[in-house]
Amino acid sequence: MPTPKATVVKLIAEEQTGLEQLVRRHNIGQQIALRGRIILAAGEGQTNSAIAATFKISINTAQCWRNRWVKAQSIPYADLSIEERLEDRPRPGAPSRITADQRCQIEALACEVPENSERPISQWTAREIADEVIKRKIVDDISARHAARLLKIC
Repeated sequence: MPTPKATVVKLIAEEQTGLEQLVRRHNIGQQIALRGRIILAAGEGQTNSAIAATFKISINTAQCWRNRWVKAQSIPYADLSIEERLEDRPRPGAPSRITADQRCQIEALACEVPENSERPISQWTAREIADEVIKRKIVDDISARHAARLLKIC
């Protein structure tokens, strides 16, 4: 069964220049830079298989970003910059119930000495952290497992 024809990416001079500058920036995330390189390679006429082999990614990833770029080309740059075109889309699912501020407070708590919180332990456990988070009213309710996942402890 033949593979489907890849979407053709035609880069205008402004896009080509913008992508080349983006991938050379030192302060850009590696995922964004990789996606920029994928689009540049697609603009040169490379196949999805060649792009996948060059950048050690899946063919689906190359195809996904090629298609996403072509769809975004109809949007003016004033509305959506080159970098914004290469960012992740919001993921589905329920929004987090723990805010970034609450997470920072939980991480700060984990850095404290347990004795300072009137806990008769020498090291925090997931259960103890969850109990202390609730006691300090950082969040209304949190399981020991969720506290462990937030802090990546066992």
